Amino acid sequence: MRIKIGFIVNPIAGMGGRVGLKGTDNKLSEAKKLGAKPTAPTKAKDTITEFIKNNKKSDNIQWFTCAGDMGENELREAGVTKYTIIYTPNSSVTNADDTKNACRELIKKNIDLILFCGGDGTARDIVEVIDKRIPLLGIPAGVKMHSGVFGVTVQATARILDDYMNNNLTVGDVDILDVDEELYRKGEWRIRFYGNAKGIINTTYVQVGKATFESIPEDNIKDELAEHIQEEMKRRPDTLFLLGPGSTVEHIAKKMNLKKTLLGIDAVYKGEIIGEDLNEKQILELLGKHKDVKVVLSPIGAQGFILGRGNLQLSPEVIRRIGIDNIIVVATPAKLASTPFLRVDTGDKNLDFLFYEKEYLMVVIGYRLSRVVKIQKTINFNNN
Repeated sequence: MRIKIGFIVNPIAGMGGRVGLKGTDNKLSEAKKLGAKPTAPTKAKDTITEFIKNNKKSDNIQWFTCAGDMGENELREAGVTKYTIIYTPNSSVTNADDTKNACRELIKKNIDLILFCGGDGTARDIVEVIDKRIPLLGIPAGVKMHSGVFGVTVQATARILDDYMNNNLTVGDVDILDVDEELYRKGEWRIRFYGNAKGIINTTYVQVGKATFESIPEDNIKDELAEHIQEEMKRRPDTLFLLGPGSTVEHIAKKMNLKKTLLGIDAVYKGEIIGEDLNEKQILELLGKHKDVKVVLSPIGAQGFILGRGNLQLSPEVIRRIGIDNIIVVATPAKLASTPFLRVDTGDKNLDFLFYEKEYLMVVIGYRLSRVVKIQKTINFNNN
């Protein structure tokens, strides 16, 4: 029996990440002016390519997709020659209405699964139309991804699709979450629950929704983390420190009397903030001026991502310039209790495997106190 898969790509998803806009909603023109380039089409194509290369039943799929960069181009470039166009956008610049209109057409085709490429906003648009009628699987391409429908990386998504084709996975309810981008850009992280969808259940390769933790009971531990980082800065007076996003790192900065942006990348040199809410280009310019650089990151609670979610400014080029051994990961014990492993999704498969080869990272959990935490290897068919 042939399986019907609907394939939707949001071509602009994630474009605001590297240029520091914390999302692309209503910011496409600004993102382009800052030099942002589309990344979602490449991720969509790579997922299909990886899947087809390793799935003997891929010929059993009946593909339904949209014209142009909303799916057709990516399928064709991945080697899929037979597909049905169910929707054509009116403009080369697509929007949420295009996604919703495509979903309405997919419903008419009695699709078995919708494979989409985008972020939380794309997931919301899809679920608004299909509700729980069709299971979803998301290729991660947005700046922010908290919903439980996304594979942790492109390779993981291809593997999930393979397992789904072989009836090795079940379908169940998952949460659709999204952050308010306007508040996000102002430094406030407000995640809203938008409802449930049908998703593929796989706790290893499908991310769960972001977990939040109460800060008050953890303040003493965060103070210790601040003391540890401050001592590192004093020991390395000529080192540039890049402070990543999140409440843990923000608390560390606050204890050092540094006014840090909650959700941005800030630069500290000789005890002073010398760059706020930096984008990729600005970080690279600083790297050209400073030889010794450290970056301080804290994993997303429950998901475990230290790279690839909410900090796309730390691009593969940035990380290679800094060096993965110069990444300092900090977390409270309570957060680690719900985050059994660390994950990376830099968008560069070769760079991700440099992390996998390390197998573990030391995570600072207090003053001069660290714990070894395993890096989850998001499998690729050639590297099981």
